[in-house]
Amino acid sequence: MKRKVISGAAFLLLAWAVNSCSDLGDCQTCKIVTRNTSDDSIVTSDGGTEYCGTEIDDFKAANPTITNPVLGTVTQVECN
Repeated sequence: MKRKVISGAAFLLLAWAVNSCSDLGDCQTCKIVTRNTSDDSIVTSDGGTEYCGTEIDDFKAANPTITNPVLGTVTQVECN
């Protein structure tokens, strides 16, 4: 019984390690940036946060591009 518990725990640890390593290569730092449409200069920008895997798509979906024609700015997510 003890061997089965240890084997099960080792399998779960290995499965977790394999999944976390695959996400490490797919990480980007994303930030929300507001730019002037006339000269593409940055008006505001946050510090940025690192996202991996599907978190990148979720962050982009939660923060759509917003164009403000009155101020002449575009606010969007930029990842690198």
